[in-house]
Amino acid sequence: KPWNGGTLYALEECPFSGAHKDGAFAIQFANGAIHAGCHHASCGGGAQRWPELRAMHETPAKKEAPGAKTGAPGAGGNATPGSRGAGAPAAKIPASEGVEDPTPPPDEYHKRALEILRTGDALAFILNTFNKTHVGDRTVAECLALSIASQSIENTNGLHVAISGNSGKGKTHACTTMLQQVPEEYRLAGTVSDKALYYNDSLQPGTVFLFDDVSLSDDLQEVLKAATANFRVSIQHQTVTTDRKLQVCRIPERCVWWLAKVEDAGDDQVANRMLTVWIDDSFEQDARVLEHMKDREAREDDDDSEDADLPVCRAIWRILKEERLHVSIPYAKRMHFTATANRRNPGILFDLIKASALLHRFQREEYDGGIRANRDDFAAAARIYEAINGKVGGQETKTTKNEAAALETVATMGWEQFTIRMLQEALGLSYHQTYRILHGYTNRGTTYSGLLEKCPAISFFDTTVAGDVDGYAIRRREHLFSFDAAVYRRWAHGGGVWLDEDDGGDRDGGPDPCTFAAGFMQVCTTCCKDQTAENGVGSTGTCTDREKCLSLSTELQQNTHTVAGAGSGVSECACVCESQNGASDPVIQPIRAENTDRILFSRPFTDITCCKVVQSGAKRGPVLQESLPGVLDHRTFSRVRVDLGRCDICGKGKTVYRSQEAQAGICEGCYARLVREWNAKAGVR
Repeated sequence: KPWNGGTLYALEECPFSGAHKDGAFAIQFANGAIHAGCHHASCGGGAQRWPELRAMHETPAKKEAPGAKTGAPGAGGNATPGSRGAGAPAAKIPASEGVEDPTPPPDEYHKRALEILRTGDALAFILNTFNKTHVGDRTVAECLALSIASQSIENTNGLHVAISGNSGKGKTHACTTMLQQVPEEYRLAGTVSDKALYYNDSLQPGTVFLFDDVSLSDDLQEVLKAATANFRVSIQHQTVTTDRKLQVCRIPERCVWWLAKVEDAGDDQVANRMLTVWIDDSFEQDARVLEHMKDREAREDDDDSEDADLPVCRAIWRILKEERLHVSIPYAKRMHFTATANRRNPGILFDLIKASALLHRFQREEYDGGIRANRDDFAAAARIYEAINGKVGGQETKTTKNEAAALETVATMGWEQFTIRMLQEALGLSYHQTYRILHGYTNRGTTYSGLLEKCPAISFFDTTVAGDVDGYAIRRREHLFSFDAAVYRRWAHGGGVWLDEDDGGDRDGGPDPCTFAAGFMQVCTTCCKDQTAENGVGSTGTCTDREKCLSLSTELQQNTHTVAGAGSGVSECACVCESQNGASDPVIQPIRAENTDRILFSRPFTDITCCKVVQSGAKRGPVLQESLPGVLDHRTFSRVRVDLGRCDICGKGKTVYRSQEAQAGICEGCYARLVREWNAKAGVR
């Protein structure tokens, strides 16, 4: 087939080794030069071996034939690979000198790749190389890398990836950046017709298909389903030629599919076969990307040159593709899941464990024909599985990021019934966007499901509302949605997985969401999230976790503003308690020298009141019309059923939510504003 202006020949059998048959190739360039080699490590990993191949087929009599130039280098260099070179003229360019190498110094890259696989962390190297070009989205990169690794595992169903997120947030860039690490002969990107893949004779087993922002037709979705369901074997398509003769076309085995799209990439059956992951479109990620762009534009060297680590990554994948290994999971019977209704998801976790083991194949215990995954592989896979079932994906729920944010917003607000306008105000989106999140929509013949179809906790009523406008009675139709918080918690928090210890683990035989195997990370999604959900839906929030007292700056204390919803007036010692929550914790402002006369007071918490706010000037009334950013955390508030007076922030609305930690009560509108700010920071737009 054509290759870089020349012709690439794939040899049926490797002439350099009898241990294998595949992997040998020869390239004849446009200038007549020839490069021959074999991809297998035992044969040099692609190094130039044309002189050896030529010597195998040239007889000494032909070399000493009358008329031939004695000592002419590269005799027979223009012969077509596979021919014996009889009567072929001498090459103008010696075969051993000036030959255009299809890959830059393969030996050097191959040795470094082997060293990483044997003594280093291949996955970390691949991810670090990815992050040199693409900022953030580490979990997305892990899913893509493990997807490639799954192609070289004998006992796997393959890992395919569907990435969704808002337009312009880096879905395409993430996929193309990872695709650059794949050897060129194993990648395919762009658009195709419904049956084009069947007729592509150049496709190799283990090819990566990237479909970026492409609406898959019904026929192409059927091809995807057939290819993923029969991952280990090639799939056939029988058709009739113009001569009415049967033609059998094939798509090779072990091809993985990467789909990048704003919304769902296909129907429910397609989504059910994928690792469903979201691109990071938060404000923090926007800031990191902007800094990366500034650094790149400020450089004075050539920014278009290829990263020196990319050829090493390709060498790693070539080594791993040389052999297919069976991977066993010795502790598989001790693994437990919080949800098993979707039978594909446990299989996906098993494949993640196997892919992690394959990337460390030279560091894992071996047996005849395979390797054994260890607990490090379980920890890595469970961490990814937990992430794509929570903050960076909708593996169990199959929701997009905006849909997940809408559900979490309704649960946080404590609504049992709500309208589109109520949800619109809390999300900060347009009415049309909010409508599509709930009802779904159809675009170019493709139907995208909404929450009414995906989530069992939401129901829909078409109601008639009566009102009075300027003395006239008006009736209008309105969509009213009901929400069942208990059903939502059971449905949304089903991505937990844990591993029993050898001594039997949990004595009651059931999952303990707050207990994990010794030495492992927290991989159960039901522990802290359930507590957060319960506190956000009609229950009294108490500080039972590790807490910290966030002291406010002196400037806030000296102003006559209500701080942290402290009722009114100035606080002598204003502080807010917040449960420890990783990256979401605000930074504690240091005490300045000019504030040493004000001693900030804190003591151990002995009851459910986390901190007391000493107020002065209680009769002045509230001044702030909006809460100070970062002071109040909506997750500490819960809905109340008793009359607590006016809102501590605006002083107008009726108090509907109360925080024991902040000792503040706020109205529906102010609470919706807190939730809207939190959604905006999380990238909901």
